[in-house]
Amino acid sequence: MVIEGVFGWLAGSMALLADAGHNLGDVLALLAAWGAHGLTRVKPSARYTYGLRSTTSLAALFNAVLLVLITGGVAWEALRRLADPQPVQSLTVILVAATGIVINGATAALFARGREGDLNIRSAFAHMLADALVSLGVVAAGLVILFTGWTWLDPLASLVISGLIVFGSWNLLRESFNLVLHAAPAHVETTAVASALRALPGVAAIHDLHVWPLSTTETALTCHLVMPEGMPSDAFLAETSAMLETRFRIGHATLQIERDLSFDCPLAPDHVV
Repeated sequence: MVIEGVFGWLAGSMALLADAGHNLGDVLALLAAWGAHGLTRVKPSARYTYGLRSTTSLAALFNAVLLVLITGGVAWEALRRLADPQPVQSLTVILVAATGIVINGATAALFARGREGDLNIRSAFAHMLADALVSLGVVAAGLVILFTGWTWLDPLASLVISGLIVFGSWNLLRESFNLVLHAAPAHVETTAVASALRALPGVAAIHDLHVWPLSTTETALTCHLVMPEGMPSDAFLAETSAMLETRFRIGHATLQIERDLSFDCPLAPDHVV
């Protein structure tokens, strides 16, 4: 980030300065992801009964929003430069941006293995991969400017790359926003969960089913099971929890048993939360 900022200023390259600003956002995003990961180890308290696991969802949302905001700032400055192109030291731009490809690509590789199961890690991976692509675009623009002298390509490259980053980060922004709103995680189909619970032996009906993320890697569930034949054994509850873990990756299940079908549970209607 520092190298790109210094040499971008000296070389008069909007593309390098944009990449430096983008990298500044990534440094802050990585710190947020790191801090949130550490906060997941905080033990539950009387006030925060789930601990601070949800901070990973907040960090993922922060990363996504920050990426869009910084990219918007880059695009705004690029439009200004298009109207008034500035001289660019293209060779400096090429060498510095090539260094950025190596550093950002290697950093993205560190997050590659854990990105599938953790939105927080995936957001950090997306940031690093986006930076590598930005640097690649800067190198390409620098090469063309070197051989043609078309300095307007420098801000144009920034605009194109900014558009690609926003397009690529939209799903991340939407998914992280859903997590903060306690929407069911993307990998959980609530209708399938309901069907699996209704199919359990002795279950006549279910209601008040809720599925939500405790963090970017943990999912919780609560549900009322109507079982007229009587209270199930502890083994039944353990087996049901194991089924939810195995089939739906729901690791924190709380089940309430009701016996009377004629009892009107106040939480039974779908519109009641």
